[in-house]
Amino acid sequence: MKYGLLSYKESKQVFNVGDNIQSLAAKQYLPRVDTYINREKLAEYEGERTKLIMNGWFTHNHHNWVPNGNIDPLFISFHMNNTAAPFMLSEKGIAYLKKHQPIGCRDQFTADTLLAKGIDAYFSGCLTLTLDTYKVDDSERGDDIYIVDPLYSYPTWEKVTYNLKRFIRSFQSGKVFRITDKKKHLQGFIDADLLKSAKYVNQEPPSGKYTEQEKFQMAEDLLRKYAKAKLVITSRIHCALPCLAMGTPVIFVNGFDSFVDSCRFDGILELFNRIDIDAKTGKWTANFPLDGKISQDTMVTNLGKHHALAEPMKKKCRDFIAADNG
Repeated sequence: MKYGLLSYKESKQVFNVGDNIQSLAAKQYLPRVDTYINREKLAEYEGERTKLIMNGWFTHNHHNWVPNGNIDPLFISFHMNNTAAPFMLSEKGIAYLKKHQPIGCRDQFTADTLLAKGIDAYFSGCLTLTLDTYKVDDSERGDDIYIVDPLYSYPTWEKVTYNLKRFIRSFQSGKVFRITDKKKHLQGFIDADLLKSAKYVNQEPPSGKYTEQEKFQMAEDLLRKYAKAKLVITSRIHCALPCLAMGTPVIFVNGFDSFVDSCRFDGILELFNRIDIDAKTGKWTANFPLDGKISQDTMVTNLGKHHALAEPMKKKCRDFIAADNG
């Protein structure tokens, strides 16, 4: 039996290191990595029979669904976005998922979508909640506070001027007039001194510059930084969820206002200390005690709710790898 690990196709502009972090979560359970299988090319796989943990977002290329029969999948932490579901849940797609049920879903939205089609599915949570293997002793925790892609869904000058077509759409939708919102809204709940002194991380580096090995090394390096942080403030679930696993205090900033984004969080948001923002007005609320704005002195304690999800996922993955499916 061979063992595979998911790799990812870059967009024209950027790639998401969060995808590689998800693969590192799966890698923990593999005795070795024999091959990398691109998430968007699962139907094209022509190798030997290979076990593959199928966690993450599926799929940007729904024309390449369903996976090749030589892939032996474990569906855990599986997300089917609302934009892909109508195409993936064809008669053939439903039959495939039923063959490999029960399907562990990263969010409740995906579980409900599959259950409505008669597929045995359940909310598993995200496999990155099992990244406690990167946890360090508290004596190694420093004073660094990281701000990681806060409010990244907001319009920016780079996004609205990417090309003429996007600029015209941004002008018509009014997004072009909101490019200062991100800065204003962050200033509303983060102290000015912290905004100056924090270390900033972008989990979407430019495309076409890094090898697969370099991308995974980048993901490893980020996890080791977050593991030693005093506090992390982020809108990236694949920063926030690993922080829970590693015991790093984390505040999730939720300013998403589209269903394409919010459907990913159904069942996950409850795990976090959270700032919820109205993306139109900038008004915000905290679900944890906060005196004024977040500052260098802000202390939060993670809720600990993730353990009930992490332990069953660990067992599922270990059992899957240990089983001889021929």
